[in-house]
Amino acid sequence: MEIVLSSTESKYLEICSLFDLDNIHETFKQFSSMKNPLEAKIFAVNESISSHQLSKLKDHFDKINISSLHIYSNNRDTVLSGKSLKIDSTFYKDQEIKNKLLSFKSKNKEDILHEGTVRSGDRISSNGNLCIIGDVNPGAIVSAKKNIYVWGKLLGIAFAGKNGNKNATIASLYLNPLQLRIADVIAIGPKDKPKNFYPEIAVIDKQRIIIKPHVIETKN
Repeated sequence: MEIVLSSTESKYLEICSLFDLDNIHETFKQFSSMKNPLEAKIFAVNESISSHQLSKLKDHFDKINISSLHIYSNNRDTVLSGKSLKIDSTFYKDQEIKNKLLSFKSKNKEDILHEGTVRSGDRISSNGNLCIIGDVNPGAIVSAKKNIYVWGKLLGIAFAGKNGNKNATIASLYLNPLQLRIADVIAIGPKDKPKNFYPEIAVIDKQRIIIKPHVIETKN
């Protein structure tokens, strides 16, 4: 089954594949610290899911602040199992489910622009670039497959190049993070506050992360 987790407040979107219900905790433990309520949509094509299995999944969702849950399936037993637990469940033909899931996956490939403060416990992930207009507070985690741009203070954890791209960068107007990660290279943030009054950028240089002034070149 495919599970889409989304939060309209943080424009967050994550798609997870769940093949083994015994590994629910490992699959969703990364969302346990999120304070904003999430919406969960389950897409099950040609899968018969019992009420016992759904109950186990629902119990775990209750622990990670899921505000609403909906099941889309072409299996009538799965739909009936969901309804028996008072979960919104809709029967669709298999192609309709695949099309609906595809629409989510296409959104997941886009760059993300987040306007506003990213608070402690929030987590924003992008499959492209991530641009934040606002501060990233301590306790918040932001990540992107490409680059991260914070037009404000970066005080939390930032992970760029999460697909292994070592050319990814992390830039901010005020770069004082708890931790930086680019691809597989990790750096702990400095103890002292920045004394500079200009944007800085973190890049990989000789297998380590360095921070330097972020100079935007313009053509005359």
